[in-house]
Amino acid sequence: MNRILFSVLLIFAMTLGRAQDDILLKNYRPVSVYNIPKTTISKAKYPVIDLHSHPYAKSEEEIKDWIKTMDEVGVAKTVILCYQTGKKFDSIYNVYSKYGDRFEIWCGFDYTGYNEKGWTKKAIKELERCFKVGAKGVGELGDKGSGLFYSGPNPAWGMHVNDERMQPLLKRCGELGMPVSIHVAEPIWMYKPIDEHNDGLMNAANWKVDTTKPDLLGHAQLLNTLEEAVRNNPGTTFIACHYANCTYDFSILGKLFDQYPNLYADIAARYAEAAPIPRTTRAFYEKYQDRLVYGTDMGMDASMYRITFRILETLDEHFYEHDQFGYHWALNGWGLSDDTLRKVYSENAKKFMD
Repeated sequence: MNRILFSVLLIFAMTLGRAQDDILLKNYRPVSVYNIPKTTISKAKYPVIDLHSHPYAKSEEEIKDWIKTMDEVGVAKTVILCYQTGKKFDSIYNVYSKYGDRFEIWCGFDYTGYNEKGWTKKAIKELERCFKVGAKGVGELGDKGSGLFYSGPNPAWGMHVNDERMQPLLKRCGELGMPVSIHVAEPIWMYKPIDEHNDGLMNAANWKVDTTKPDLLGHAQLLNTLEEAVRNNPGTTFIACHYANCTYDFSILGKLFDQYPNLYADIAARYAEAAPIPRTTRAFYEKYQDRLVYGTDMGMDASMYRITFRILETLDEHFYEHDQFGYHWALNGWGLSDDTLRKVYSENAKKFMD
């Protein structure tokens, strides 16, 4: 009998082992087994200004649906970072500006001819034109190592935000009262080898930064370009998108905050990156509660907003959100204080917005 039982157990173990071998990481969808509080946040505790969104709605009907969703979840205003200049900016502005204070539209920089003499003056002229049309800020600028490329209509490969050609343009933003939103680098695991030791493996493979490219700036170098631009333009407000991609070491961003009062950071699209370390994240928020601003960068669905509110407002533990985030780890709420929530949700943004 013991031999028979042993054989059955052995066969079961071998079958289970083969099943585990057949599960692909990309298909892994764990479900929490813990019987712990699960809080539903239907509407933000305080009115929200979303400092990081894009022109996701492509028709007036979709915009009206978006506004309805914003009303349901408590978003008072959304900043549309459209990247664009010229006719493309004008067309986006003309559509979204019809809805009063619900949207604020920010333009880009025109990099056309950035290697030619006189480009800076031309870029400033277009910036001023966009400002007169109604642009309230600039963004999202973006540099992942090869140069500025998010803003349209043309990329500026090889030119970074600290380039001397950029400085008069950034200074003019300050004079016009136009904040500058800029994305530098990516989460640190995008620079690490795609192997069994990579903590962010599931997204690291998708967003992998090709560190073999010639003249590509690394993570620390990109942060240096941001710091130089902020330091050289004290009259201009800068918003570092996604915590300047420093969720792996908040002290890096903290040191920048300590030195530069004209620097803020949005928290957009890095909820899953900070949710595994709730105590560290909460402490960072409480210390720098005057410098962080709410953002999403993840579309316009009600469920998207609500998962961000759950992370910010509750102390829920070990929950998953596979639709919005692509990581394999569990999330945790930060349970931010009321004072911090009010500032992050809208009060900090009001300091530099009309």
